[in-house]
Amino acid sequence: MPPVPADKAAPQPPAAAPQRDDAAAAAAVAPAGSDTRGEAEGTDPPTAGEERAITAPLVGPPGPPKATAAPERETWARQMDFIMSCVGFAVGLGNVWRFPYLCYKNGGGVFLIPYLIIVFVGGIPVFFLEVALGQFMKQGGIAAWNIAPLFKGLGLASMVIVFFCNSYYIMILVWGLYYLVHSLTDTLPWATCGHPWNTEQCTELFHFELCYNASINTTTELFNISCADMSNKRSPVIEFWENKVLRLSGALSEPGEMNWQMILCLIATWVIVYFCIWKGVKSTGKIVYFTALFPYVVLILLLVHGVTLPGALGGIIYYLKPDWSKLAEAQVWIDAGTQIFFSYAIGLGALTALGSYNRFHNNCYRDAYILAVINSSTSFFAGFVVFSVLGFMASEQGVDISKVAESGPGLAFIAYPKAVTLMPLSPLWATLFFFMLLVLGLDSQFVGVEGFITGILDMFPQPGAGSLRRELTAALCCIIFCLIDLSMVTEGGMYVFQLFDNYSASGITLLWQAFWECVVIAWVYGADRFMDDVARMIGYRPLPFMKWCWAVVTPLVCVGIFVFHVVNYKPLTYNKTYVYPWWGEAIGWVLALSSMLCIPCTLLYKLLRCKGSLRERWQLLTTPIWGHHHLEYLTPEAEAKLLAPEPPKEKATLFETVI
Repeated sequence: MPPVPADKAAPQPPAAAPQRDDAAAAAAVAPAGSDTRGEAEGTDPPTAGEERAITAPLVGPPGPPKATAAPERETWARQMDFIMSCVGFAVGLGNVWRFPYLCYKNGGGVFLIPYLIIVFVGGIPVFFLEVALGQFMKQGGIAAWNIAPLFKGLGLASMVIVFFCNSYYIMILVWGLYYLVHSLTDTLPWATCGHPWNTEQCTELFHFELCYNASINTTTELFNISCADMSNKRSPVIEFWENKVLRLSGALSEPGEMNWQMILCLIATWVIVYFCIWKGVKSTGKIVYFTALFPYVVLILLLVHGVTLPGALGGIIYYLKPDWSKLAEAQVWIDAGTQIFFSYAIGLGALTALGSYNRFHNNCYRDAYILAVINSSTSFFAGFVVFSVLGFMASEQGVDISKVAESGPGLAFIAYPKAVTLMPLSPLWATLFFFMLLVLGLDSQFVGVEGFITGILDMFPQPGAGSLRRELTAALCCIIFCLIDLSMVTEGGMYVFQLFDNYSASGITLLWQAFWECVVIAWVYGADRFMDDVARMIGYRPLPFMKWCWAVVTPLVCVGIFVFHVVNYKPLTYNKTYVYPWWGEAIGWVLALSSMLCIPCTLLYKLLRCKGSLRERWQLLTTPIWGHHHLEYLTPEAEAKLLAPEPPKEKATLFETVI
């Protein structure tokens, strides 16, 4: 096993050091609050190839800030605001509609063994790394990687991923809002046939098996139907979903018309998101108390009601029944790892942005474990809620639970609505469920947008710009996202949604991102060095287990799951019947590679633009750009390389400014 990289000492400037590639951006584009020191006034600028840098011991707090110094970064009003925001962001729809199904499919309670192992060697270490990085650097998803400027492409990649996530994830909220509005009736519209969107194939006998049971147990003309006659029938729940909500066309190449009802729901949802984030973390931290806690109230109510239904116990047994043979299957471990990276919201840059608003001495190490317990416990608890209802539905229809167990949108918009129609007071339970779904997804959405906006504002700091700049930036981002979403409210919108869902923020992209984050912190910046930085913040060093995870274990886990995904890649389909055309899959891979290629492309660009030998370039480009606050908090023995502004020989491009 290779040794964990030791603390990397700050390199001494050579006699003829290389010139930084982005000279114009070197100090001025250092993150908001970064400190730069130039030579005395009247000093001639250095010649090409000379390094404008000062190696200065950090002794005590800095002197009075310069006139150009950025104001102190906004912080959470209470530390609990940060906890609630992380809960709201990371605990989302995947905990409710994906984990229970994976647990049932992969051996019941046995699935918890690989799940918990990967939580401790993958989920918690990367979660802690991202939060601690933001807290230490006091910057969002892009600028935080000034800790190793050569790898600033990591920040760009995370921003691309979260941009795509913000674009398509909100469609689940749009559908949830649409169902919520239609739940406020005496009779649920998806409970019966006879509506304008229903076809002649619509029947309220939902299952082939139920048809068979009815035909042999009754002699009435209504039920004396052969199973062959029912093979082409469709449930009103499916027809409401496909014909009314989606108005689904036949293919990706048939976008069709826009659904004006969906457009109204889309606009309403984005307006809600905007007013949740427009004032920054001070207001977000208050809203998230409701959006993070209310779903737990509804989950408890649904569980209390669910366990009283006939057949609920059978569903829970299916959920937990152990199958020890599953531990030998690679797919079980892959599912566990993929679910953790999804549900912990790793690789999106939003956790780094949330951590950047912490106070410098906040105990983020403790917070990481608290949030991990909350996240995983919620997933496990949600399984009881889901499978108690699915057990009831299977019992009522006389079918095996495997016939009704689903995950993803199929659970939220087909299986659960179908189960609700079989309950007394069905509109009440439908309203509660879809309101919970809306709230559960809302905080994940607006915290994701908050992370994106934080990254944008940190890229282009303007001290003293005030809150108006933030409000306008938030409005512009929401408008852009909304315009992109118009492609998903067409008749072919579901096919577009699946492209985004399966490629732009897939397991492959998140694993790639997490792998590089661990490698850069552990092997470029230094695992021990980062542990020392954490100790400066929280007052003690985390367990050595954490640095070994960053350096060895977590990267190996990421590589293993990544390779498995690539080797077992299957063409994308919708509903297991429609196969996407080659050009549709090509679009999907463009979405995936648009984030993945940010890392190597940015690295090569910066190396090629920099002058000097390869070793000199590496030393210069991996030297952190410290912020103003580091002068106060780092130990007196530490040394920082503080870059001074140099008049550019030519105008810097926007790309050079960002990276």
